[in-house]
Amino acid sequence: MKEKFLKNIFFLIAVTFVIAFLVFLFKLFNIWNFLLEIENKTFDFRQQIISQYKKSDKDIVILAVDDSSYEYIVSTYGAWPAPRDFWAHISNGIEQAKPRAIVYDLLFVQNFKVFGNSDKKLTDTVNNNDNIYVSMTFDSRPKEVRKPIELPKSLETNINGNFEFLKKAPLVNKTNVMGILPDLLNGTDNIGFINVARDKDGILRTSIPLFVYKDKFYKHLDFLLALDILGLDSKNLTIDKNRAIKLADGRKIPLNEDGRCYLNWYGEQESFKYIPLWEADKAIKENNINYLNSTFNNKIIFVGVTTTSLNDIKSTPTSRMFAGVETHATFLNNIFDNNLIKKTSNLFDIIATIILTLLTAFIVVKSKNVPYAILGVIALIIIYSILTILIMHFLNLWVGLVLPLVCSIGTVTGCYAIKYIVTSRDYEHTYKLAVTDGLTDMYNHRYFQEQMKLNIDNAKRYNTPFSLIMVDIDFFKKFNDKYGHQSGDAVLRQVAQTIKKNIRSTDIPCRYGGEEMSVILSNTKKEEAYIVAQKICEAVRNKEFELATGDWTHVTISLGVASAPFDSDSVQGLIEYADKCLYIAKENGRNQVVSKIENN
Repeated sequence: MKEKFLKNIFFLIAVTFVIAFLVFLFKLFNIWNFLLEIENKTFDFRQQIISQYKKSDKDIVILAVDDSSYEYIVSTYGAWPAPRDFWAHISNGIEQAKPRAIVYDLLFVQNFKVFGNSDKKLTDTVNNNDNIYVSMTFDSRPKEVRKPIELPKSLETNINGNFEFLKKAPLVNKTNVMGILPDLLNGTDNIGFINVARDKDGILRTSIPLFVYKDKFYKHLDFLLALDILGLDSKNLTIDKNRAIKLADGRKIPLNEDGRCYLNWYGEQESFKYIPLWEADKAIKENNINYLNSTFNNKIIFVGVTTTSLNDIKSTPTSRMFAGVETHATFLNNIFDNNLIKKTSNLFDIIATIILTLLTAFIVVKSKNVPYAILGVIALIIIYSILTILIMHFLNLWVGLVLPLVCSIGTVTGCYAIKYIVTSRDYEHTYKLAVTDGLTDMYNHRYFQEQMKLNIDNAKRYNTPFSLIMVDIDFFKKFNDKYGHQSGDAVLRQVAQTIKKNIRSTDIPCRYGGEEMSVILSNTKKEEAYIVAQKICEAVRNKEFELATGDWTHVTISLGVASAPFDSDSVQGLIEYADKCLYIAKENGRNQVVSKIENN
């Protein structure tokens, strides 16, 4: 029992080591990045499934500059962007319905002097309403192109706890900022940043809650908005040791190592209610209070571009045509629902990989039927994949899928490769036992007959010669009588080893019977075979052999040589010719080679 337990522990350690080694190789040969890209695709796939069962907040709506609204603005004002007083007019009109917030996913970055006091109307409207929010963006423009400006202290956020990793994250750290209208920048604290960070494949899966600029922290627009609407402190925040932003009401915003948080998507494009801007403008101009109240009362309204012609379209896990403004609505909704996705740690994924690998190995090892084993592993992989989908849906956890599946498939391949090798070795061992003489470790008589027939057939078909050497130990019966059968067996083994050492690896040494041995030499003429036989004869003659008693002695051998097709073109005929040559060698004094029968 203890031995079995130790064996299982060793197996677990071995599997862990193999997985760790694979991870090291993946990183060494840059396969790791490839696997991470595939893992991202599995995230998209899971999001596409679970997003069908999520409902967005009905109180979050999007006032959309869609194709019709864009055409409406251009035809009314002659160009895009619209003058600033248009947005003041929209804001003041919506304010009549008492919305919770109006959030502009638009950048008011420069004065429009051509429109007179248009800018002032906008800034006055924003500054006089504490529920209107505007956007800014950070960038990395060289200071020679644009001098970095100082941001108002009121926009800063004090971060406590584990924040040092943010200062080392390239996506979070910014060196420059695109300023907005000075009267806005200095007139309201409702300013957030809307930078995004796509993955290498161009898909937007994350948002960035906090940015670092000139060694100070600033909030994303959606994060700022969420804190204000939830009535939480937006000036002082804490990041715990697990890289999660802790909010006062218990919510957490999990961050990865580069300061981003993974969004939990609510479906394809237009998962939130879209209201065309031209429709709202028409209602405001007509003073349609009923429409305004039913549409905007107590709503959070994101104002942004949805038309593809203005290039604010993102690719997300659930859609390749996702309006940028809707990504902001998604982030805000995630904070409200407290369902941002958290990626499990590498250690967790490795443990999951070990468990899946062990289960895979168990199925393969225990199953004697290969198709059933493969079906079992496929079922295991499907169950694990479904489990990761359920975990993401109900627990908002992103459990690794690619590494466990790769290791599981690798385990199947490895197990069957090992099984094949072991089976092949067992087969080879069994076959060797079946064709090998146990005493001399030469091939046995049955194998000799098979090879003789094969060589005769090849000689006839391809007209190639081959030769046979028959060997007999001289006076071996007397030797056994004198020294005993154990010493005889010892000498027999040593003579066999001497023969094998003095022939080619392609030649076939066999025990013919008793003290008689043979060598089949493929593609060898008689003259060449005679030279080999002489070499063997001399090697045995000059060697001293150890007896079972520990004493040493000399023996000699007699050899007969025959070649096909010259001496015979049949197995039996060739053996008889070699035997006659061997008989002549013995009759003529032994310890010699004979390859010709006179007057034959």
